[in-house]
Amino acid sequence: MAGFWQSITGRSRPKQADLDALFLVPSAAITLQTAAGLMPTGTGSVCYRAARGAGFADTQTDVLELIRGAADAPRVDLTSDEFGFTWLTVHREPDDTGGLCTDLHAVNTTLELEGFGPSLLCSTVPFEDSAGRRVALVYLYKQASFYPFAPGAGQRRDTLLELQVGETLAAEIPVEKDKSRWLALWGAPGL
Repeated sequence: MAGFWQSITGRSRPKQADLDALFLVPSAAITLQTAAGLMPTGTGSVCYRAARGAGFADTQTDVLELIRGAADAPRVDLTSDEFGFTWLTVHREPDDTGGLCTDLHAVNTTLELEGFGPSLLCSTVPFEDSAGRRVALVYLYKQASFYPFAPGAGQRRDTLLELQVGETLAAEIPVEKDKSRWLALWGAPGL
């Protein structure tokens, strides 16, 4: 019945975010190392639109305390971009992709559980090769899928690298099929 109603009204339900997909990144990191020479940088970020009010401020403080309070606490930075989005960036050792993804999952889950899921935009996990080329796996919260973003010189994208990474990981992570959603994240932390 729901499918019938959606076809009549022309509306569909948005995909549900599957935050556990972030735990697929450590395995994908091994594939990127062996297949493309791309190594994790140890940095990862969650991008969201900060809400006004004490409720959001308290939740953000709780998230920071949760991550910073761990025995092996990473460095955490908060920055804002020119579009008004907040980037919460976690810095771990490059070989601790599992710990990094656990931290990113904790941030996303806490914001979602406290009712701020609609504010979440994406999470990023950057990689770099020996030539200095960088590419991030970007998890789109509202699409429940990943895409690669590879910035080049002068705000140009390395689309060949993006396509290569997307094809390499298609069997391991949910790669966004609609390339119009592969947005440029100029100035994202770690890129």
